[in-house]
Amino acid sequence: MIASTGRPTEADYLRSLGAREIIERRELVSAAKPLGQERWAGGIDTVGSTTLANVLSMTRYGGAVAACGLAGGMDLPATVAPFILRGVSLIGVDSVMCPLEPRREAWRRLASDLDAGKLAAMTSEIDLSGVIEVGRRIVEGGVRGRIVVKIG
Repeated sequence: MIASTGRPTEADYLRSLGAREIIERRELVSAAKPLGQERWAGGIDTVGSTTLANVLSMTRYGGAVAACGLAGGMDLPATVAPFILRGVSLIGVDSVMCPLEPRREAWRRLASDLDAGKLAAMTSEIDLSGVIEVGRRIVEGGVRGRIVVKIG
C-alpha cells in the first residue's frame, strides 16, 4: 500500500497503519498526464481534482479507483485515456443515498475487519466548546485522525 501525505513527518504513523511506501502530496497535485506510468492496481481518493486525475492516470490496466472526497475540488481535469486504454474504473462512494442493506453490511464489515486498537488510537473526543479551536488546527494541518464532537 502506498500512502500520500502533505506532512512527511507522518510517515512512521502511516507505515504503522500498513503503508509500505510514502509519497509526498506534491507528486499528485500538478496537471495529470493523459497516461502516467502504471504505479498501482487501485486507489482510494479523498481529495478529487488534480489528485484524482493523477491517481487515475497512474492506475494499472484493469484497476479501479474509489473517489470519496472533494477537498481539492469538484473538477476532474483528466482525459478518458485511463478508461479506454487501460480499462480503469472510477467508482463513486456515496454515503448519503446508499440503501440501508449495503450500509448495514459496511458497518458489519467495519466491526469485524477493522483493527479496533488502531481506530481507538486515531480517535479523540472533544466537547462542543472545543470545536472552534480544533477547526483552526484542522485547517492548519495540525490534526491527525478523527475527532468526535460530544454534544450534551
